Amino acid sequence: MEWSARDRAAKVGRDGRGGFGEGTGGMKHVRFGRGRFLVFEGVEGAGKSTQLPLVERRLGDAGVRTLTTREPGGTPLGESLRAVLLDPRFTGMSPTAELLVMFAARAEHLAKVIEPALAAGTWVLCDRFTDATFAYQGGGRGVDAARIAALEETVQGRVRPDLVLVLDVPVEVGLARAGRRRQMPMDLPDAPTWTGSAPDAADRFEREDVDFFRRVREVYLERARARPERYAIIDASADEETTAERVLTTISERLPYRRHSTRQSYEAGI
Repeated sequence: MEWSARDRAAKVGRDGRGGFGEGTGGMKHVRFGRGRFLVFEGVEGAGKSTQLPLVERRLGDAGVRTLTTREPGGTPLGESLRAVLLDPRFTGMSPTAELLVMFAARAEHLAKVIEPALAAGTWVLCDRFTDATFAYQGGGRGVDAARIAALEETVQGRVRPDLVLVLDVPVEVGLARAGRRRQMPMDLPDAPTWTGSAPDAADRFEREDVDFFRRVREVYLERARARPERYAIIDASADEETTAERVLTTISERLPYRRHSTRQSYEAGI
């Protein structure tokens, strides 16, 4: 599961108060209705953790208040469960146990962070959400999609992302990127912040074989193609700048907003 050091710009909160990064752009904000829920998905090395802070800054510069978070995680409980899920010591965890831990973290995340932010009119930018469960636990582990859907309904109710950006790269390309990221020297500005393991240690998911990630990628693409009104597949095989322009263009086309220069606020263009 990727969450690189560039995430420091994303300022994921761990204090239980929803104290996540807000892109304010130095503007005074007035809320207009419910916020928007954007999710970034993709296999390892697709570039989600690189693109999230770029989107956060661009929206903030335009006057949109954002909250950036991740799954599993986003709350003190969620981060603790994340550590368990990624810990190589628990390799061999049963697929059912893994599925339930994922949704336990998600239930807390929704209740404490995501739903309050959306209700306050904040745009939530999330690194992975339930599509990752369908892809990793469903496609990767072979858990029946109906079981996942039942938990989705129980835990989320009517909450669904407004837009899911699937950053797509060939599996081999993504895994090579992830491997290079783990080997970055710790004294570089973009080097990841590691806890518990050596910098070059792969987590429990990153240790899976290529076929596992091919199954994950295929589920992502299948889900995106089945619901094109909610999903956008972004070719993320290019350089970071090109991918960023594709992401930002897609967001502006799918979730337009109008900036009010006289009132120094924004309004969703719906």
